[in-house]
Amino acid sequence: MNADSTIHTGRAGPDAAADRGWLLGHFKDPADPCHSRDVEIKWGVHPKGEARERWATAERRTALLVLISGRFRLDFPERSVVLAEQGDYVVWGRGVDHSWYAEEDTVVLTVRWPSVPGYRADRPEAPEAVATPGTPAP
Repeated sequence: MNADSTIHTGRAGPDAAADRGWLLGHFKDPADPCHSRDVEIKWGVHPKGEARERWATAERRTALLVLISGRFRLDFPERSVVLAEQGDYVVWGRGVDHSWYAEEDTVVLTVRWPSVPGYRADRPEAPEAVATPGTPAP
């Protein structure tokens, strides 16, 4: 990583691995050019068979997820969407519960906005880490 006060360069794979996939968002140090309250960006690397531990509920953000490689399923309360070809994407809005499952070794790029404190997936007490009763993750 190479950074100064206004320019940041890096490589998505190693940089993302250092912070559970996240490249940009409110949770980065405020002095870091990757700090943002407006948007979050994640480089998600998921081995075949990996699934979200719990459904994301009470969502307060809009999200765009783009398939880079592999095969990835997004589960929503009323339907599932499978991303199978590079560039396939899905957008969902505020209030839409979701979960996911990597059908193959997969790389996805996720963009979420706004960047809302309390929604970081590695903190069990975060709103998105709360399971929807009766709806297990795949």
